[in-house]
Amino acid sequence: MQHSQTHLRTRPVSAGHLRAFEAVARHLNFRAAADEMALTQSAVSRQIQSLEEEVGVSLFLRHTRAVELTSAGAQLLMAVSQSLPRIDNAVRQIRQSAGRRSVSLTTFASFASMWLIPRLEAFQRDNPEIDIRIDANDAAVDLEIADVDLALRYGPVATMPANAVRMFGEQLTPVASPWLLKSGPQIGRPADITQFALIEAGDAHQTHLEWLSWRRWFDEHGLAKLQPKRWLYFNYAYQMVQAALTGQGIVLARLPLVAESLANGDLIEPLPKQRLDSPMAYWLIVGPRSSQRPEIKSFCEWLMAQSKITRQTIGEVPDPDTIDDLD
Repeated sequence: MQHSQTHLRTRPVSAGHLRAFEAVARHLNFRAAADEMALTQSAVSRQIQSLEEEVGVSLFLRHTRAVELTSAGAQLLMAVSQSLPRIDNAVRQIRQSAGRRSVSLTTFASFASMWLIPRLEAFQRDNPEIDIRIDANDAAVDLEIADVDLALRYGPVATMPANAVRMFGEQLTPVASPWLLKSGPQIGRPADITQFALIEAGDAHQTHLEWLSWRRWFDEHGLAKLQPKRWLYFNYAYQMVQAALTGQGIVLARLPLVAESLANGDLIEPLPKQRLDSPMAYWLIVGPRSSQRPEIKSFCEWLMAQSKITRQTIGEVPDPDTIDDLD
């Protein structure tokens, strides 16, 4: 089939024939595609012909006993094979969630892995009728337009919107596995830390999170010229803590994210009096279209109850429940 430029259309093609096109392109056989779709071969052929007329070029080369894609057909197949599964998945999720209550939230990956997910089982046990969807993404999501109910964010108070609710602040502290500390040199003062490998974020010195770096901790303790035995760099906080848990070095950890590991003895804080205050805090932000839904209220109440436990565990004083201005 040949089409001249006069047949080319500028409006988008209808989606009805794309599934037939994908089936024929996958099988390279009209009969097999028709059997899969429970249609007659002539019906599938008519759908492909209509699609080619809409696109304005031939999508298949039709031989006596074989079919092959044209370059235009291969280009369209690449787009269709990516789009149709996404559409099918979205429809499947919509069907599954129809009539069910759900909470969708966005947060950064390390917080989801280290703080939120380990606690979720308790909420799900008490609220089995509420589905939870977590989007662990370091990019900030605009709750005004996104299909997300709430956000759990990390940053200084100056960067948060007026409706943000402070969950807890943080301190930074060196932590390591018990057996690493038992098998290595004694740590009695900050300078002793340099006898071990030190773990930190690989981009800590190139980002706004420089206050999470070991260099800042050394500077605060008057040890600017000291260097550790060696460095070990990772991209995410949960990777750094995992390396510490397996005895690969000492990490300058965010206290709220390792509080449970310290409490159960999986990690040890060798210099508990040398904690460093951070200007950062953890915040709950509820989307404007979600705040009045009962399931959102229930989840936020549970979230703030868990936050209070974390504040008590890390010894945060003053408490946001009793003092208004913390930062």
